[in-house]
Amino acid sequence: MTKRPNLLFLFSDQHAQRVAGCYGDGVALTPNLDALAARGVTFDNCYCPSPICVPSRMSMLTARHPSAQACWTNDDHLSTEAPTFAHALGAAGYRPTLAGRAHFMGPDQLHGYVQRFVGDHSPNHAGLPRHDLGVLEGANDPWSVGVIRSGRGQCAYQLKDQASTDAAVEHLHELGRRQRQGGAEPFAMTVGWILPHAPFVATAEDYAPFDGKVGPPDLAPPATGDEHAWIGWWRQNRELHERTDDEIMRARTAYYGLVMRLDRMIGEVLAALESAGLAEDTLVVYASDHGEQIGERGLWWKHTLYDESAKVPCVLAWPGRLPEGERRAAVTNLTDLTATMLDAVGAAPLPNAQASSFLDVARDGSTPWLDTTFSEYCTDAVPAWTGGMAVQQRMLRAGRYKLIYYHGYEPQLFDLEDDPREQHDLARSRRHQAVREQLLRQLLADWDPEAIARRMRERRREKDVLARWAGATLPPDQYRWPMTPEMNRLDDFDPNNT
Repeated sequence: MTKRPNLLFLFSDQHAQRVAGCYGDGVALTPNLDALAARGVTFDNCYCPSPICVPSRMSMLTARHPSAQACWTNDDHLSTEAPTFAHALGAAGYRPTLAGRAHFMGPDQLHGYVQRFVGDHSPNHAGLPRHDLGVLEGANDPWSVGVIRSGRGQCAYQLKDQASTDAAVEHLHELGRRQRQGGAEPFAMTVGWILPHAPFVATAEDYAPFDGKVGPPDLAPPATGDEHAWIGWWRQNRELHERTDDEIMRARTAYYGLVMRLDRMIGEVLAALESAGLAEDTLVVYASDHGEQIGERGLWWKHTLYDESAKVPCVLAWPGRLPEGERRAAVTNLTDLTATMLDAVGAAPLPNAQASSFLDVARDGSTPWLDTTFSEYCTDAVPAWTGGMAVQQRMLRAGRYKLIYYHGYEPQLFDLEDDPREQHDLARSRRHQAVREQLLRQLLADWDPEAIARRMRERRREKDVLARWAGATLPPDQYRWPMTPEMNRLDDFDPNNT
């Protein structure tokens, strides 16, 4: 019987695909990711299931769309009965382990993992006091203060990520010791980082290599009257039109520093894998839960279905099993990545998965593949950062075309072959009406925005009860990393500039 391989899944938060040397960025310093790509396969068109954290992560776990499991927002619980990637690994004989970030909401903080180190920085339950970031309070969420309070300093997120890295390194060394003592069981470990998620604050050491080297955004905000109505509203509501050049450049520079710091932590984990003697039998996968706009189009964070927000890095390296230094243009999704990892280790596919393994595509770029995927962004009007507006939005990428549906607004249509930066909306082009209507039918065939809005209102009433319960009973966090306000600082903070 062939020995089952090890699996090491490296999963970050809010990493813009473009900001990596292996994706063509000449300023980014990502030597460890670049080396991983050089000995593996890089996917250029991988998308997230949703451009916000919880729904994207929960869809990655189950290989199902957010609407298929009513998990759209950052306070939605994934049903504890939902079979996940980790459950499938366990059923195949692995003991799936998680070090660090997961962003599970509710009482189930494992969802199939049998061992977890470090935990999350935020509460397990809505209704409990959120983590206090001190001087950086609010800078991690989509408020303009996140661009204003940026630059040199320190965020507790980096300290937590180092704790996750240290736990992963220690566990790999322990696995290596077991193997040297005759243990033959393969491992499956996920390492989750928060970086390079906002706040856009990097240590002076990480900021310095990029100071004066990071250029301004490539894409300027559209001229007045040329911008999509919802995007224009979002920009105004978040006060992004008021940001100064100094704020923008400071935040962008810090973001590059955060990406570099993440890469160094990835390097620590990969070095431990090597020194433990486990590298040859291990499939290593790197991805992120969604992108980051870092000022492109005058936008920040995620929350849109433009490629800066919806595309993610995706790299797979497997010695002797996958080619080295190759790229794939196939249109894929994190849900497909989950199906691929399960396929690679011989685990059974998840039931009701809305995804396909692209393992054969990774092996051979000429393998036929259906270049179609979806991403959706839905929220109710309750979180303060929504500006009181509920949205139901969905993207369909089909070959060269990408359609973005905004419920209550005109759609957008882009030809990514001729217009890879999505600068020319073809939705009103007479020549493209047949494409628009065909893609619109496909996008709405199994996705009803009105039904989603109703279900989200029902879910909100249910979640309100759970939040009130948590606030009244104060249930303990099962997996929580201790974070204090003093861990955060902003070296050039002016308290009068808020």
